[in-house]
Amino acid sequence: STIEQQGPSSSDVPSTSPVQRSVIHKPFTQSRIPPDLPMHPAPRHITEEELSVLEGCLHRWRTEVENDTRDLQESISRIHRTIELMYSDKTMVQVPYRLHAVLVHEGQANAGHYWAYIYDHHQNRWMKYNDISVTKSTWEELERDSFGGYRNASAYCLMYINDKEQYLIQEEFNKETGQILVGMDTLPSDLRDYVKEDNKRFEKELEEWDAELAQKAQQEKLLSQIPRAPAPSPAPVQAGEPEYLEQPSRTDISKHLKEDSVQAINKALAEQEDRGPEAIMDTKVCTMVIGVVQKSTEIGVLCGIKAIKLEYTRLLKLAQEDPPPECDYRLRHAIVYFIQNQAPKKIIERTLLEQFGDHNLSFDERCRNIMKVAQAKLEMIKPDEVNMEEYERWHQDYRHFRETTMFLMVGLEFFQKKSSSKSTLHMHPYSSFSSTLKCSGYPSAIKILLWHHLKWSYLSFEEHSIYLEADGVWMLHLMLLFLHFSYMEALLYLIYAYQNNKELLSKGPYRGHDEELISHYRRESNLQEKLTDFLPKLLDCSTEIKGFNDPPKLPSYSTHELCERYARIMLSLSRTPADGR
Repeated sequence: STIEQQGPSSSDVPSTSPVQRSVIHKPFTQSRIPPDLPMHPAPRHITEEELSVLEGCLHRWRTEVENDTRDLQESISRIHRTIELMYSDKTMVQVPYRLHAVLVHEGQANAGHYWAYIYDHHQNRWMKYNDISVTKSTWEELERDSFGGYRNASAYCLMYINDKEQYLIQEEFNKETGQILVGMDTLPSDLRDYVKEDNKRFEKELEEWDAELAQKAQQEKLLSQIPRAPAPSPAPVQAGEPEYLEQPSRTDISKHLKEDSVQAINKALAEQEDRGPEAIMDTKVCTMVIGVVQKSTEIGVLCGIKAIKLEYTRLLKLAQEDPPPECDYRLRHAIVYFIQNQAPKKIIERTLLEQFGDHNLSFDERCRNIMKVAQAKLEMIKPDEVNMEEYERWHQDYRHFRETTMFLMVGLEFFQKKSSSKSTLHMHPYSSFSSTLKCSGYPSAIKILLWHHLKWSYLSFEEHSIYLEADGVWMLHLMLLFLHFSYMEALLYLIYAYQNNKELLSKGPYRGHDEELISHYRRESNLQEKLTDFLPKLLDCSTEIKGFNDPPKLPSYSTHELCERYARIMLSLSRTPADGR
């Protein structure tokens, strides 16, 4: 009606509303056409030709959709027909098969648990193999675990076997006895022999392992029965000082020697002929070693002896070389130290054999054979051929040499840091040890630096009025001078430093200076008076005598770290100016 189209009358609106609300038309929510819209949609006019084109398009679209739908239905029918006829195809029914095993996975793609169902044709039932558990199962349980769905387990692999091949499901029988073959009896003869031989080798290794453990236990028991002196209590470490440990363990040295031994073994195996310029071992013992090492072949024995020769040749070459200042081959290997100090041949030979006889080389079959060759050669050495006390003494000297080098390095590092007290504490053990070692001198750069250390320490003490009264430090300086310079030279230096303390020390040693100074004092008429005046003051024992404390503990360095630190300090010495600063 007209009233409905115009909306409610004014009488229906509450009087309290000051403004009349406009009607809001929402699309698709009203049942009648709004009054402001036209009765017919646009376009309101169409020609006959346009209408004919529109009808033609709609008919064509309908025909195309019907054709597509019909093609899809025919394709679905063909697929269903192919599936239905698949099992009756002659090419697909040539080999009868049966389900033999189902592999099941439970969990996610990157983690989970696996088990398997395998059909036992003799018991005619399914067996479940879950880790070490083998239990009887049913087809219902197999289906429940395999189809997934709401559960977290499903089958991921199905295994079928040819139903015509009965040997796949039948037990093998011995043709002569008629008994069922089980275990290794089912293997071919060549494979069975290989497995038996491998089992014998494994049993032999177990026996050797047990014997070795028993021998170690016996040695530890004997060592525990030997009384030992109580170890001295360690000195307290001051706050802020670095923690110093013991010398590197035998394990670290064995690890370093193991690398050299493996390199020599690989080189010996690579070469076909022995071209070593000099060999320490007699090759005539090869036949004897072969008889002792039963498990090693003749080739392994030859390679072992050649590897030992190559290693000795390499070390001999290092001992004869003139190394650069930043490199000391004695720190890398004790044999270089022994060769340079003319150690007995038997000492060097036993040391080299112990290097190749180390049990750390048992990680590889080739290295294990060569290790046994070295151990067999060690067993062939008679007690009267090598004096074990002398052997231990040479190795003790080498350990002292390493300790001395470490004292020197730490002392020089503190010297470069301008730490007089710490540097002196490390120089004193170096001086004490170096006077007893059978080793060639250190590079001349260290001699120059020791002089700079003496001069710098003396000038530092003089500024604080501690001259000749520095708790025995001047005795240390006198010791250093006697060790690294001549007796007369050291005495003249001290006399002149006592009278003209800064002039001589500011010059420092240089080429020709020693001879000039000595000849000058030989011409001095009052040399006796100067000695008479100086020596009583130097050797006066009426005052309290103060000595050095025990040497500080050394940091624990591996061989590689020791060589690197030595090279670093020597390179820094090469850059040290003439005044030592």
